[in-house]
Amino acid sequence: QVQLVESGGGLVQAGGSLRLSCAASGRTFTTLMMGWFRQAPGKEREFVAAISWNGGDTYYADSVKGRFTISRDNAKNPVYLQMNSLKPEDTAVYYCAASRTYSYGLSRTYDYWGQGTQVTVSS
Repeated sequence: QVQLVESGGGLVQAGGSLRLSCAASGRTFTTLMMGWFRQAPGKEREFVAAISWNGGDTYYADSVKGRFTISRDNAKNPVYLQMNSLKPEDTAVYYCAASRTYSYGLSRTYDYWGQGTQVTVSS
């Protein structure tokens, strides 16, 4: 099992920034990909960004490319999601997830999920 704990959500005005963190513990040696997803009220969960476990490869949804950055210093450190130029449409619960495969864009390929952290962007 892998346990994931997110932090860093909150309320911010449009144009502002937030940084989310995801700390992983447990059998992390089985993890190949870490991802962030989000789910707004009444909408399906959608892919935001992903990073390979060693940090060498990153992937982004078109809607956040150029504004969000996923990163980690090394395999023992949290995964971060730096969110800049936030828009009201970025409002959602953000989830960290871990996958035992190299797939990154589909939620069904992720095996472990955090509890989520709320991000609210006011206009």
